[in-house]
Amino acid sequence: MRELYELTTLAFPLLSASEVAKAARDWLSMPDAVGTLLGCWRTEIGPLGRMLILRRFDDGATLQRERHRALSSTNPFNAGGVITALEMDSYMPFPFLPPMRTASHDAVYEFRTYKLKPGGLPPTLAGWEAAIAPARDYTAHLKINMYAIDGPPRITHVWGFDSLAQRAALRTAAYSAGLWPPKGGPENILEAISVIALPEVE
Repeated sequence: MRELYELTTLAFPLLSASEVAKAARDWLSMPDAVGTLLGCWRTEIGPLGRMLILRRFDDGATLQRERHRALSSTNPFNAGGVITALEMDSYMPFPFLPPMRTASHDAVYEFRTYKLKPGGLPPTLAGWEAAIAPARDYTAHLKINMYAIDGPPRITHVWGFDSLAQRAALRTAAYSAGLWPPKGGPENILEAISVIALPEVE
């Protein structure tokens, strides 16, 4: 079985971002914490007052252990007195993509979540697998794509770019060349949500 991912979303008052980021990083580095931190971002375009935390786990038991640590705490992510909402979503990676490496060099990140029609995951996977290599100029910026294993059918993909201008230029070129979007993908999307986030530096 491949690795699993957890995307955590912390909601907080707008002026509390730095406080929440420090608290969360302390939580993630505690001796009993498990999982590999891949990145921590604050939202910039889309719903504001959100911290996004992405972690990788070797197996489901390890993920559930860490999930239980948060759920059983009166001070989850060391920010229980500040955060107003907590969401933790579990994902499997697309099987043909490599594991995500720790985020570091990109200036802006895009988190795109597509809610899928029932039964829409298999054609979505097939379309993405066929489109990755032909659209390599664009897909080289794909950090991970993964499908949810809890909640409604959906996928979440994470992209990293030097700038929003670079993102727009690459998408325009891929669309103009007929290389994107993946065939069979849009037909299975019920709802699409895009959030632009900036990496939270220590």
